[in-house]
Amino acid sequence: MFSSVAHLARANPFNAPHFQLVYDGLAGPSNSPAGPPRPVRRSRNLAAAAVEEQYSCEYGSGRFFLLCGFGGIISCGTTHTALVPLDLVKCRMQVDPQKYKGIFNGFSITLKEDGVRGLAKGWAPTFIGYSMQGLCKFGFYEVFKIFYSNMLGEENAYLWRTSLYLAASASAEFFADIALAPMEAAKVRIQTQPGYANTLRDAAPKMYKEEGLNAFYKGVAPLWMRQIPYTMMKFACFERTVEALYKFVVPKPRSECSKAEQLVVTFVAGYIAGVFCAIVSHPADSVVSVLNKEKGSSASQVLKRLGFKGVWKGLFARIIMIGTLTALQWFIYDSVKVYFRLPRPPPPEMPESLKKKLGLTQ
Repeated sequence: MFSSVAHLARANPFNAPHFQLVYDGLAGPSNSPAGPPRPVRRSRNLAAAAVEEQYSCEYGSGRFFLLCGFGGIISCGTTHTALVPLDLVKCRMQVDPQKYKGIFNGFSITLKEDGVRGLAKGWAPTFIGYSMQGLCKFGFYEVFKIFYSNMLGEENAYLWRTSLYLAASASAEFFADIALAPMEAAKVRIQTQPGYANTLRDAAPKMYKEEGLNAFYKGVAPLWMRQIPYTMMKFACFERTVEALYKFVVPKPRSECSKAEQLVVTFVAGYIAGVFCAIVSHPADSVVSVLNKEKGSSASQVLKRLGFKGVWKGLFARIIMIGTLTALQWFIYDSVKVYFRLPRPPPPEMPESLKKKLGLTQ
């Protein structure tokens, strides 16, 4: 499978640009009788191409996809685990808004009742679940991005690139949530039901004994409702924001930026995308939190009971959490690519064939 995808990846518009040499002015090549040779001018793509020669693997190869998945494990597993205290308070605000009336009030009550150690409840299922989700989310996104772009063809992939980002990220998240659902269910039980269980080792057998496998997967549909719009916004908004930053904000081409400068752009674009992600996915997140806490409830019943106002409880905490989370995830993911010397294609450029059709070149 990976070999066939790798073959398609070489020609798609998201691949790194090829090495090009451009002759300056009207001068001919060095062997032209028309006059003395002029110095060769290197195009902007030369810097990116020079880096390409040092890549550790080919864009779209099996190794490329595996290392992208590994980057997803590190970026999602570590960031979600680091934000467990904020996630715990946010979940409690959603399932018991009468008691936990705000983010600072929620932290105060949690510290008073459970102590500092109480803020770390649910760290194990969080780390395992979101590591598996990150593996599928980032790894499959790269796979589907190449697959769909080659289905569309070079010109249509460029023209419809936002739709391509949305489709690739939605496809990847579908599988990522199946991997996440069991650990998410256990995490919510640990965090929102005092006395139920303090560790994953206690929670998982208890949940299975009470409800069987349904306890772990009954929240997968609302999880799709929450995570697929979130991920679609996360990837599409990030990709287009990076494109806009290099076009309108960064004062020099990406190929002339250092690795550190490129990572700063990645972080800024990730934070902007994260704010929109939080808003889009918050209502479904509220439903998931309540659903995983209660036995025998359905998503429609929970949604009806919460009402329009109830599903937006905890939005401010989620914006802080998801904005920071998304920015860090993209930064870590891109850093992993830099460390392993993986291909990091620049924002796509209009194909030459399309420029000629639109009359943009002679």
